[in-house]
Amino acid sequence: MICRICDGTDLEPVLDLGEQPWCNHFLKPEEAGTEPRYPLRLVYCHTCGTTQLDYTVKKEVMFADHTYLSGVTKSLSEHFRRVATEVDARTGSGRKSVLDIGSNDGTQLKHFQALGYDVLGIESSKPTAALANEAGVPTVHTFFNGETAAQLGRQFDVINAAGVFFHLEELHDVTDAVRASLRRDGTFVVQFLYMKKIVENLAFDQIYHEHLLYYNLRNLGTLLARHGLEIHDCYLTPAHGGSMIAFASHCGTQNPSARLNEYLAAEDASGCNDIATYHRFAGRVREVKTRDVAFLDDAARRGQSVYGMGAPVKGNTLLNYFGVGPDRISRLVEKNRLRNGLLSPGMHIPVVMEDELDAPPDIYYVLAWNFKNEILANNQHLVDSGVQFYFPVDA
Repeated sequence: MICRICDGTDLEPVLDLGEQPWCNHFLKPEEAGTEPRYPLRLVYCHTCGTTQLDYTVKKEVMFADHTYLSGVTKSLSEHFRRVATEVDARTGSGRKSVLDIGSNDGTQLKHFQALGYDVLGIESSKPTAALANEAGVPTVHTFFNGETAAQLGRQFDVINAAGVFFHLEELHDVTDAVRASLRRDGTFVVQFLYMKKIVENLAFDQIYHEHLLYYNLRNLGTLLARHGLEIHDCYLTPAHGGSMIAFASHCGTQNPSARLNEYLAAEDASGCNDIATYHRFAGRVREVKTRDVAFLDDAARRGQSVYGMGAPVKGNTLLNYFGVGPDRISRLVEKNRLRNGLLSPGMHIPVVMEDELDAPPDIYYVLAWNFKNEILANNQHLVDSGVQFYFPVDA
């Protein structure tokens, strides 16, 4: 393969998580065992320092009918509110417009609407786009690319891409479409899982087929530069264990901030763009597998019941890599009703609704670890009663 960002050919494998199903392919009970599996391998580009997957599951498979909803968790909605407020403070007065790529159920755009923006969402999942439109958020059901941008035939003050820019199979076409759709004085907001934090937190479960690329600021800057865009500011948030919010613009229109330069210097000092970092990361991932399988086996020997807290997509990377099924974790407890009654892909653990449980387990193995504070606050009564909340990733 060639590098998804720089077209380099010097690529080295660094982490192999095995053959796994597409992790958002939650199954009806009668579908169990029919799900296809694909290689889940992380490789490193020696030319531009980008870690990426070497196998692509087609976007039409992964995003045409996915079950993820951004509005399920209050903390994520609050994060989106803060982002909208920050972006608004950077734009001029008067009527303003925002395009959200991969807008999901419209949670981010609702916060821009509250600030008086003319909003438009682009969402590839038909049922999710329908939910957004029903909630009063204008949303087009399609994939964003050059053809879509030409059909829209307009430019925007703000283009937002939250948790989607590392998904892109048509990476260069989409990035060029962003440049064409952004007003000359506009701002492109890229919200992405920060690979430096993934490595530091040992959050290997955030590696899955939907995430084709893993960005630090250095390699994101390489990509944007190919398309006439450049990062001029950024900041790190705690969302999802460490998400970077990068602000980009047309080349030559903004000066880089001192804060951006500090983050870039910190990347260089940490070695987070070096191959040795990823070999060490892979070794630590193997160690945590040994640790957690032993923990779950010990709970089984003790006769303790274990439920998974949450059924996030990333949890399926962990469950499949660990080989943990219903014999160790008997059910996954969720709030998202689109997953009610389904089975997790690969391991076939049943998903049940949190408000339908008769009694709690002895242990909650928290797959939705990125919402740790919200989960503990909502379940303090269970903590007080002796239920153990175990976090495989403690970010």
